[in-house]
Amino acid sequence: MYPVPIRSAALVLLIACGSTPAQTQDFASKQGPIRLVQVARGLEHPWSLAFLPDGSMLVTERPGRLRIVTAGGNISQPLSGVPAVAATGQGGLLDVVLAPDFAQSRTIYLSYAEPGEGGAGTAVARARLGDAGLTDVRVIFRQTPKVSGGAHFGSRIVPARDGNLFVTTGDRGKGMPAQDLSGHIGKLIRIRPDGTVPADNPFVSREGTRPEIWSYGHRSMQGATLHPETGELWTAEHGAMGGDELNRPKAGGNYGWPVISYGVDYSGAKIGEGTSKEGMEQPFHYWDPSFAPSGMTFYTGDKFPAWRGNLFIGSLKFGRLVRVDVSGNRVADEERLLEGFGSRIRDVRQGPDGYLYFVTDESNGRIMRVEPAAR
Repeated sequence: MYPVPIRSAALVLLIACGSTPAQTQDFASKQGPIRLVQVARGLEHPWSLAFLPDGSMLVTERPGRLRIVTAGGNISQPLSGVPAVAATGQGGLLDVVLAPDFAQSRTIYLSYAEPGEGGAGTAVARARLGDAGLTDVRVIFRQTPKVSGGAHFGSRIVPARDGNLFVTTGDRGKGMPAQDLSGHIGKLIRIRPDGTVPADNPFVSREGTRPEIWSYGHRSMQGATLHPETGELWTAEHGAMGGDELNRPKAGGNYGWPVISYGVDYSGAKIGEGTSKEGMEQPFHYWDPSFAPSGMTFYTGDKFPAWRGNLFIGSLKFGRLVRVDVSGNRVADEERLLEGFGSRIRDVRQGPDGYLYFVTDESNGRIMRVEPAAR
């Protein structure tokens, strides 16, 4: 996949703890038994992982640490150069992705809750992965305004095929600012890799709006990925009690929060004006009751041929992996996998080996691999 391997000097930082012993557990699925293999453990609330060219992984920990984990489960000391984060509530160090030209540029992107005047807000930094940490760190997006509280930061970064970056945010628990185009709260953001604004963004010429906005009216998008065939962005968004959404956000679209929703408030009270309103988009699919969707990916590998093209979404509420078979403009099938696993699944990625990987959001967090099990 990559023409050159990552330099291994950074791995000198590895903790001398040896590899994680392989621990396995089998589960049933409609396509046959699957096996869950523990790759590593001992991470503090891991939030995201990104595969490096040599098969090792960059992993974020929400308290503000970035580590390298080898394929054998060895965990590095924290890498230097990570920006300061507001590690409160749902905030902290969040997503990590490699630039498409990482093999040449060694560029990565990090999203995080950035502290500052007024509280905190979702931010994105661009950096170079050096031999012992990050260099040339530069913030390319800051959510405006920063506000108090520790809820709903988003936050996924997705490099699009046209070279631009999508960044998901949340409403920061404030509700109506998601409808206000003068700020970034509750918006899907589209920027160039250097943080400048693409000329074809939908609000770039409208006075009084933030030109980085692609779509708005979002509560908290914690899952985002590109469709492998179309290159279209798909997102997963948390509802309140019910109303989790799967969306294909279109330029300039208003996705309704908090004016319309398929969920209700945690108090049981009605949210907004109902489930639809003229000028507001409907979700591609919604879930009621909620399963609290987090990281997600379309599967394109060869280890699970029957699942090729399916969407896999982590569940924070039930500790499950949700498989969604999308056919045209509808969900043709859905399956809740890993029943009884129990841990919160925060991020889901396909590895270069064709297996599915995910991280568990817990104080002794793990990296797990999903494989076919012998029948």
